[in-house]
Amino acid sequence: MLYSEKVMDHFRNPRNVGEIPDADGIGEVGNAKCGDIMKMYLKIDDGIITDVKFETFGCGSAIATSSMATELIKGKPLEEALTLTNQAVVEALDGLPAHKIHCSVLAEEAVRAAIKDYYDKNNIPYNPADFCDHDCEHCGAEH
Repeated sequence: MLYSEKVMDHFRNPRNVGEIPDADGIGEVGNAKCGDIMKMYLKIDDGIITDVKFETFGCGSAIATSSMATELIKGKPLEEALTLTNQAVVEALDGLPAHKIHCSVLAEEAVRAAIKDYYDKNNIPYNPADFCDHDCEHCGAEH
């Protein structure tokens, strides 16, 4: 079988779907190659993610990884949510086909983008390198 039962479950019954109108942080990321777009909304209270929702336009794996990522960060401190890796998302879903791993990377990036948005809106200092682990111009991080 190509997809694990967990992937199918999160695809058919995604958790935390929707938007948070008064979100404290919003992250939107996309992958032009596959056309997937993820938007992640965070409610943050005293440094803890009290609520998280997502809207994903994409394949089943993109929806499943978004759903699992929200489950993994809900109720967690921001510092812990920032350490979420795409590998952790894949493992929590009992694996993904190799050609769908990029979906889990998108989920990780959406979480980071939403946290960065929260930091930016509230003038909370952060290390730009925390938000960039690849070759990108926009973060300004030195690698």
